[in-house]
Amino acid sequence: MHEATIEVSAYRSALRAASAGFARLVRAEWTKFRTVRGWLAGMIIAALVTVGIATLDHSECGGTVTPGGTPVTGQGCSSPVGPGGEAVTDNPYFVQRPLGARGSVTARVTALTGQSAGPTSTGTARASLQPWSKAGIMIKASDRPGSAYAAMMVTAGHGVRMQYDFTGDIAGPAEPVSAGSPWWLRLIRSGETVTGYESRDGTRWHVVGTVRLASLPASALAGLFAAAPAGSESVTSSSISGSSSDSGMNLATAGFDHVSLRGAQPGQAWTGTDVGGTAGAPAGTGFHQVDGTFTVTGSGDMAPDVPAAPDGGGGFPIEHTLLGIFGALVAVIVVAAMFMTAEYRRGLIRVTLAASPHRGRVLGAKAVVIGSVSFLAGLAGSTAALLAGEHLLRSRGNFIMPVSTLTDVRVVAGTAGLTAVTALLALAVGALLRSSAAAVTIVITVVVLPYLLESTILPAAAADWVLRITPAAGFAIQQSLPQYPQVAASYTPANGYFPLAPWAGFAVLCGYAALALALAVIVLRRRDA
Repeated sequence: MHEATIEVSAYRSALRAASAGFARLVRAEWTKFRTVRGWLAGMIIAALVTVGIATLDHSECGGTVTPGGTPVTGQGCSSPVGPGGEAVTDNPYFVQRPLGARGSVTARVTALTGQSAGPTSTGTARASLQPWSKAGIMIKASDRPGSAYAAMMVTAGHGVRMQYDFTGDIAGPAEPVSAGSPWWLRLIRSGETVTGYESRDGTRWHVVGTVRLASLPASALAGLFAAAPAGSESVTSSSISGSSSDSGMNLATAGFDHVSLRGAQPGQAWTGTDVGGTAGAPAGTGFHQVDGTFTVTGSGDMAPDVPAAPDGGGGFPIEHTLLGIFGALVAVIVVAAMFMTAEYRRGLIRVTLAASPHRGRVLGAKAVVIGSVSFLAGLAGSTAALLAGEHLLRSRGNFIMPVSTLTDVRVVAGTAGLTAVTALLALAVGALLRSSAAAVTIVITVVVLPYLLESTILPAAAADWVLRITPAAGFAIQQSLPQYPQVAASYTPANGYFPLAPWAGFAVLCGYAALALALAVIVLRRRDA
């Protein structure tokens, strides 16, 4: 008889061995983490600290808020909103007439002078111009603050510009205006399209820019304007001593001639308007017309509202509600460092490495667990802090600087990412040093301390470099408001601004964490447990 031969094939899992092994490692590390109540408590505390500090903000703007009553919003507690949804400053002096859907406004600017409103150290007022003092011609949707506009202008320190809808700025020739060297300016409207021109002689015209104003109505306003923002940098002074510093409300006075308006209704007179009715503006704003010559004096500005500017509104950026991140990071750093160093202190690292000889995978599994838990804690804390903090601020009459939904998401998710990457850095340093105290001290020193020193001790130049080259650059991910070159402001971290763009700063922190993890893998493989 012949015996039947049965071949049995060995079972092969569809999962890659390495992938299955790493997944088991992650589950094992997660089991370790959740069984230590102190570590879970630390993450919960981190989220609660973020929310708690946001709810302790007692900032108040306007009248007294009574229990159960309606908050009273005071002057300066809010800002008009521009066509793009951003908070803006819109309070020049505007001399205008109605303009139809097609037409143009032309004028020659013969002079631009100014005066600071505040007294100098000698007790006398000074003739001066803040570099972004400006005057020129404008087409504007209405005299309502925040309405769409396009303007051609001369400035005190930045040459000829075309600016539009508050955030747009196009540079023209850099030469200043003077009685011996006037500038011709022109705006031509065709529906929603406005083109700006400049000329030295009124004959040869050069295009500076063309823009589309989506919210420009069929009947708009066109005319002359002057504005002088408060100073926060050196001013152009008419005194012999040259430039000097100034702050406070200023005045700009411009001379115009050869003014023409095509496409306007006949018989309409020129009307002067202090757009926005600038509160506390110095006396003297207005205009005078003698035959074809105009003299216009204005204060204020047409620009994005930047809280860091001398004449900025009293609004808060959304990241103001996330100040609790500093306390949260300390808790997360402690937990992340101990997640690694506790195994060395208790001698459990030998058991862990014996069960999984691939030491790099062990560190990777720990990184996945601590990074994920830290991200979730940061996300929960920052989301709740933003919602609770904004509600509390608004209930007390405060103004929250409007931003897009994408910016909201980036700030909240970025704060969670900041928390997670800082935890990875602490984990890696803990693996390198094997000491909780040393790892916690070093990570707090390189992440949190530079930011605090910049705000209190370091000079501006040194602080700029510290927040470029240290892991503290990661805080830039929380910046919600852009820096505008046409707005003179104190762009410092104390005011919510960083030297690097949000994602660039976050990339610096990620680079440090990646380097530390790579070094930790090398060291873990080479030395005994």
